[in-house]
Amino acid sequence: MEISSLLEHIGTVVDVVGVGVIVVGALVATWIAATARRRDPGATVYEPYRRNLGRSILLGLEFLVAADIIKTVAVTPTFTSVGVLAIIVLIRTFLSWSLQLEIDGRWPWQRSRPGPEDPTTATPAT
Repeated sequence: MEISSLLEHIGTVVDVVGVGVIVVGALVATWIAATARRRDPGATVYEPYRRNLGRSILLGLEFLVAADIIKTVAVTPTFTSVGVLAIIVLIRTFLSWSLQLEIDGRWPWQRSRPGPEDPTTATPAT
């Protein structure tokens, strides 16, 4: 088996893992939301469900980008395929950043700002 064929198979496996992560993550997030509502009827379900679902999509996107890189650069490194890869990575990166903004309420490069409730910033009483 030659190396390009092996890398193509590896890229396909990573693609399948990425899709699997998204599907399993969506199922787990749905299960957690359903059981939380059953345990506590007054529980807020929407925000945690959305956050868990977004995290699984983000992780799945990372695998899909890795698979595209493996299959494009390692197997068929032509200018056209690298250009298509660049566009795909840009779109998926934008999606990842948008999801991260929705989940955390801040851009990935912004540090969380300590608030008054943060125990690490509290001054000890004297």
